[in-house]
Amino acid sequence: MTGAASPLRFGQVVIGPPGSGKTTYCRGMQEFLTQLGRKVVVVNMDPANEGLPYSCEVDISALVTLDDVMEGLKLGPNGGLLYCMEYVEANLDWLENKLKEHSDCYFLFDCPGQVELYTHQSSVKNIFAQLVKWNFRLTAVHLVDSHYCADPAKFISVLCTSLSTMLHVELPHVNILSKMDLIEQYGKLAFNLDFYTEVMDLTYLLDHLAADPFFKKFHRLNEKLAEVIQDYSLVSFVPLNVQEKESMIQVLRTVDKANGYCFGDGEERNLQAMMSAAVGADFQFDSTLGVQERYFETGRKTVEEEVMDL
Repeated sequence: MTGAASPLRFGQVVIGPPGSGKTTYCRGMQEFLTQLGRKVVVVNMDPANEGLPYSCEVDISALVTLDDVMEGLKLGPNGGLLYCMEYVEANLDWLENKLKEHSDCYFLFDCPGQVELYTHQSSVKNIFAQLVKWNFRLTAVHLVDSHYCADPAKFISVLCTSLSTMLHVELPHVNILSKMDLIEQYGKLAFNLDFYTEVMDLTYLLDHLAADPFFKKFHRLNEKLAEVIQDYSLVSFVPLNVQEKESMIQVLRTVDKANGYCFGDGEERNLQAMMSAAVGADFQFDSTLGVQERYFETGRKTVEEEVMDL
């Protein structure tokens, strides 16, 4: 390849299942980073996104839209979205030219929500790989609804999906529990929040799950799934309420560590913050405890009391 090397650029690819809050996260992070003095460019990578709530400098809908594909090729929404991402992959020169128009910026890529795009289909993975070749330093920010923690079966499913996504996407990865203010909307958690964010010994979760007569017959299957998750020991979560400054700071610190932005010179930094990022000394226990105190109801029942109720 000839010509000058592309300038180094940092950013986030925001992924996650439908309804997990990706677009809201992009809007909130754009506003937050702008207040910090970063020049932010949001790239809409979802051809089905309409009525974007943020200012979008690059919109994939200018190249292809889901409605046009569904109408022209007589495809359903799932097949249409897969075709759209394959079309983007085949026209990466269009995306490259659009991104070149923005220099010295921090990028947020708002991606589609179809889960199979990140677990086994290769188009999005190849797009991310090409962005890395264009000298982007990216972190995959994977959002999941925090209320899944209230259902042990759903939480195990979330862990499996998160692990599969991490292995398939092949980028520095930060898993986010979004909508923390709604975490107990569908039921109380069986354990403290740090059990879920740090993905501690899942045998306790399996025992709690076995109390449900429906899932008791799947105990062996759930046990093997938990073993796979713990053998890899890769999945953990950062709690997020996009409306809280402290929560956004914690997420941004984690993302900046993952993609190396904190080691650059784009903003004023002190040696203590640099060393904290380098050795991983910025423990999240106090932060997680603060989140739990804000959003969990006081006077909650213990696990034993819940089991007795069942």
